[in-house]
Amino acid sequence: MGLRILKPITPGTRFYSVDDFSDITESKPHKPLLMPIKRSGGRNSQGRVTSRRKSGGHKRRYRIIDFKRHDKREMEATVLTIEYDPNRTSRIALVQYSDGEKRYILCPDGLKVGQKIIASVNAEYDNGNCLPLESIPVGLIVHNVEMKPGKGGQLARSAGANIQLVGFDGKYAQLKMPSGELRLIPKVCWATLGTVSNAEHQNLMLGKAGRARWLGRKPVTRGMVRNPVDHPMGGGEGNSKSGGGRQHPVSPWGQKSKGLKTRKKSKTTNKFIIRGRNEK
Repeated sequence: MGLRILKPITPGTRFYSVDDFSDITESKPHKPLLMPIKRSGGRNSQGRVTSRRKSGGHKRRYRIIDFKRHDKREMEATVLTIEYDPNRTSRIALVQYSDGEKRYILCPDGLKVGQKIIASVNAEYDNGNCLPLESIPVGLIVHNVEMKPGKGGQLARSAGANIQLVGFDGKYAQLKMPSGELRLIPKVCWATLGTVSNAEHQNLMLGKAGRARWLGRKPVTRGMVRNPVDHPMGGGEGNSKSGGGRQHPVSPWGQKSKGLKTRKKSKTTNKFIIRGRNEK
């Protein structure tokens, strides 16, 4: 994948870059694996706005992704196509198993059309193969990692994401997350070898406000420039925090929004975190 920088012939294209889609091999999706998506517009079942920065966006159809690769363990699959998915930042690959079934999977970096992949305890250590953590050598890079055995991959699924297996501790594997957090995961959980594709996505520049609206992102109004009735930090003359006094930045409901730790100390999964993402 690469990025194409547009010539600045208009103000909107001055800081505008697009994907060149050079890694895409098929433009039309596999219809049996499509589902409709109903957009909420940021509103709940009562019609009230609960997400103020979400609305609109281009019409899409959902691609059914197989995050639970071990359902087809010990069955070889052939990569048919590598496709674009509007619902995620990474590429997806259409694979066909030896029994004829076709499924979409997250495309690892470097996966090629015609390549053979498999989910097996004894699989080779090639990109795209799926193994339980206990069968993977320490130091290798993985993605689409399960948190609970049999639930399917939940960790490292976005473009360019990967997790490093750094060791084992009893019945757990020690994983280093993209955030730097060191975490324990049951070593019977499955993971896919390699890094998620489309790592250049982080360098993409939208270039204009309208492109954000295509993605369903509404403009954000700062709390400072609102009225006192609308936000705790609203009101006052000029650049003031709540009528001229200096107030710590808060949310519309008064919750401190910078530096406040919102994770509960009594959370049951805290025992699985060896080192936090902010710890050195």
